[in-house]
Amino acid sequence: MKTQAATIARPSSLQILLAAAGLVLAVTTGPGGAYALSDTTVSQASEPPDAAKPDTAPMQAPGPLFSPPANGPAAPPAVDAPQAQATAPAEIIRDLERLPEPVKAARSALVEAAASGEFERLRPLVHFDVDQMRQLGADGSDALDALKSLSGDPEGLEILAIMLDLLQTGAARINAGTPDEMYVWPYFVGKPLDTLSAPERVELLRIITAGDLAAMEETNNYNFYRLGITPDGQWKMFTGGD
Repeated sequence: MKTQAATIARPSSLQILLAAAGLVLAVTTGPGGAYALSDTTVSQASEPPDAAKPDTAPMQAPGPLFSPPANGPAAPPAVDAPQAQATAPAEIIRDLERLPEPVKAARSALVEAAASGEFERLRPLVHFDVDQMRQLGADGSDALDALKSLSGDPEGLEILAIMLDLLQTGAARINAGTPDEMYVWPYFVGKPLDTLSAPERVELLRIITAGDLAAMEETNNYNFYRLGITPDGQWKMFTGGD
């Protein structure tokens, strides 16, 4: 006699679905009862209490640099520009009788000394300072030796001749009204070369050559020897170059 084996019933699809629904219901049920799945959200990390929060208030923009007055907008404050030192044009003195008496006397003494051909006669007339001696390239302290070194001959006669040529022209009064005021020969130092008249150019060519003039016209400045006397009659300058 055959023995009937016990049959294990397999769950149907409907039973599986019902069991899954029960599981979900159990998970989503809290102490206060069930709530819908649509109400579940991912909780954000809890933020620290206000006392622990960093100060994240937006930075206040700075106020205007210049607050306009109540009656209208204000213009920006004026900025003081550097004060340019205006250089007054040189005064050209063609009539040598108009020179101050001390300047006129010093000029006459220099003309007489240069015309004598005796270089030593310049000694009591010279009043060069250290800067002037340096410009002359003097190694020692003797001003006459420094002057003589500029000459093409050992006796310094060429320099005496140049001095005479310079002093026969008019003078330029430069830096008037300042401690550096001086009367300078020739007057061409105070005029741009392109403003010279034909007679003035002839006068200039008695001192320099046509080739020298052409070179000077490139910069529009006279740059040969010049001689200067202060208003109190001291011979303070004798130099060449621009």
